[in-house]
Amino acid sequence: MNKIDLRKVDLNLLLLFETLMREGSVSKTAEQLGRTQSAISHALARLRDQLGDPLLVKVGGRMQPSPYALELVEEVRPLLRSIERILSPREAFDAATSTRRFRLVVPDLAMNLFSHLMQRIQREAPNILIEWDIPKFSTPVDVAEGLVDLALLPEAIPKPEGVASRRVGDFQWACFMRVGHPALQRWGKKAWAGWPHIVVGIGDRVHNPVTSAAEKVKLQRRTGLVVPTFGAVAPLLAQTNMLTTLPVIALADAMERFELQVKPVPFAIPDMPHVLAWSTRLNNDPASQWLRECFAEIYQVKLAEAGRLL
Repeated sequence: MNKIDLRKVDLNLLLLFETLMREGSVSKTAEQLGRTQSAISHALARLRDQLGDPLLVKVGGRMQPSPYALELVEEVRPLLRSIERILSPREAFDAATSTRRFRLVVPDLAMNLFSHLMQRIQREAPNILIEWDIPKFSTPVDVAEGLVDLALLPEAIPKPEGVASRRVGDFQWACFMRVGHPALQRWGKKAWAGWPHIVVGIGDRVHNPVTSAAEKVKLQRRTGLVVPTFGAVAPLLAQTNMLTTLPVIALADAMERFELQVKPVPFAIPDMPHVLAWSTRLNNDPASQWLRECFAEIYQVKLAEAGRLL
């Protein structure tokens, strides 16, 4: 038999053939497929011509298969079932039973946000595993390649092709210090510049907005301590006369526990837009959609709560 040109084979003809083999009748096949007997006969003729075999021949009022048809149907049936499975609508994501593993990249200034996210995940999806990492220089590329499921990033960071994003809110800035700090007596630009600051060392991927804004009003921040994480700031403020200028969300949940005071920055610092970023390959993944919605909802609630401190 000559080699078949698959470009000319109609998948519907294989479905018709499998139905004919099961029903053994043109009329029953027509009824099953919702077509006329004439259309079934013409389609069978096309398939016979393409495959070079009679396939089914009418004998005693019933269609009888050729030896090749018996061999072919055993190969066609599992193929058709596989295609049906592949093209069937995807099952809805069930958070309660899922054992999915997600890798999230979120700066540790959002630690309080992350704790609320984990509370929700433990309630709704107790078997899901979350891996938390902090942003790195390679994060946008890792997102594009699918190594990271979801990342919270400054909107200004360049993102490669293959990264989808959604703006979820802006960081607003404030100054923090311990309750009773001497700077509170005459709070203003002079006090802000006069007292030493705690600065979080987050690299130079995004130019520090505080430094840029201070330079515009001819102020210079006096750095007294550089720390590697946002989590170190609140305990140090509570025990020293240092200040810090950070997004409000970074210390919103630590105010009462560490007896901190918040004051507005005595000069304008533009809000810092942030986005959720994920690989475009995950756009329609139900589990990823669920995670994005959970994170966005909690993030926006915590951002609003932090904003009320100003």
